[in-house]
Amino acid sequence: MRRICIMGGTFDPIHFGHLVVAEEVRCRFALEKVVFIPTGKPPHKKNQRITDPLDRLKMVQLATADNEFFEVSRLEIDRQGYSYTIDTVRAVKALYNAEKVYFITGADAALEIFTWKDVEELLTICTFIAATRPGFNLNSLEESLKSLPNNISKNIIPLEVPALSISSTDIRQRVKEGRSIKYLLPASVENYIWQNNLYTK
Repeated sequence: MRRICIMGGTFDPIHFGHLVVAEEVRCRFALEKVVFIPTGKPPHKKNQRITDPLDRLKMVQLATADNEFFEVSRLEIDRQGYSYTIDTVRAVKALYNAEKVYFITGADAALEIFTWKDVEELLTICTFIAATRPGFNLNSLEESLKSLPNNISKNIIPLEVPALSISSTDIRQRVKEGRSIKYLLPASVENYIWQNNLYTK
């Protein structure tokens, strides 16, 4: 049975927290592959400035190059209009002929999943891994899950990952202030950021 995992996100920039989560999920759920899919035009970030998609794609490619179980897809970047998770899951399921699809998201995003497009179908065809930082209060997520039918709520699995204390927001701020970002993300990504003057304005 083909078991594929989607690691979605803006990856602005990608960092060790993302990579640790992806590898932890791959091993824990015996997955064949983790497909990193940088968002194109995320509907929930319409009013936020996001780095050019091709720069974010290149950083993900650099960060994942040394893991044979990681793959990078342009699926959402090449898609016209806004990117909806349901469309991505359907596409990946068909493209990889996957029997089982997992999707890694942050616990904060998982709390908003009930507002996503076609959420009931989404939670039927895909299992979500809600990655949390240590100390994250899961009560609100667990309360929300109680309101859903069991066959749907069982498809959201919380997973605590220490490395998620690293954040893309903090990395962007550090670059803007000229502070070190070493050891927060792969050296290849750090070099790309400095060479291309990302986040300095």
